Amino acid sequence: MRGRSGQSLPTLLRSQLADPDCTWSLGSYGAIAVFRRDPGEPAWPLDDGRLGCATDRGAVALAPPPDLRPVAYETGFAGGWSQAVALCLPAAACAMGQRAVLTELGPDAAAVRPQDRDGILFDLGLGLAAADACVRVTDPALIDRLRAGAGRPIFRPDNPVFAALAASSPHRVFLARAGRIEVYTAIPPPGGIGDPGPHSHILPKLLRLRRTHAATAPIPKGWVPIGALQPAHPAKDGTGRSIPFDAARHRAFGGLLADWGDPGLTALRTAVLSGETPDPAAANGRFARSAIRAASAQRAAMGN
Repeated sequence: MRGRSGQSLPTLLRSQLADPDCTWSLGSYGAIAVFRRDPGEPAWPLDDGRLGCATDRGAVALAPPPDLRPVAYETGFAGGWSQAVALCLPAAACAMGQRAVLTELGPDAAAVRPQDRDGILFDLGLGLAAADACVRVTDPALIDRLRAGAGRPIFRPDNPVFAALAASSPHRVFLARAGRIEVYTAIPPPGGIGDPGPHSHILPKLLRLRRTHAATAPIPKGWVPIGALQPAHPAKDGTGRSIPFDAARHRAFGGLLADWGDPGLTALRTAVLSGETPDPAAANGRFARSAIRAASAQRAAMGN
């Protein structure tokens, strides 16, 4: 697949993998794994044919199928905006295991690092539409505990597995049709602050909604996001802290919107940045109104 400028999908992925300020995620609404690295953090590319990057804290490995479609968009909110490129597959082609109970999958032969390939993968059984949320375990005692809890939902009161996982922090491995993200950092205690680098989230309240993505994301009908990349933000660093407005980053994401975004939403952005004031009441739906808010926040950050 190519963008409107002729840029190929592999070129997009490689360029963002080379940027330490880009954040990657795989998963679904309520359960995601995130990979990011710090500028200057030691990292290495993969040597097995997959696109990706690995550090001592985690890894992302991608083998994009031909029908993978990037969808670039911005979301405006009070005080700022976010930006992302959703990685989408047709709804008929995105399904993974969709297991509803804890399930042993066997050794992780596709692990990024050779030393991890003897670890045993367990699907947590979250029933996600387009991802398998797994843990990779090497500790024999924890393997035994997981095997004892297999065949049951992990959130059932009589299944102690979830608490055991939180206490032991095994590797989290999220799998999708386009690849995987591996997280090696510790799971924070309740109320604690996790590693700002690679990390994972599992939020039962959101999982119960059975959504594939947030309602604010303008994903085309018939497509399902299996993950996303978040390129360097013009007004925030990778941890979300404010930075002076970076015009080069702003132009770069504008190029991604022109290549991979909705043309109507991109036109609204261009109008606002040019000083026009589109009427939100006349905008076609919540996505258009959000695009106007995002571009208005950008004008404010630029000092216009």
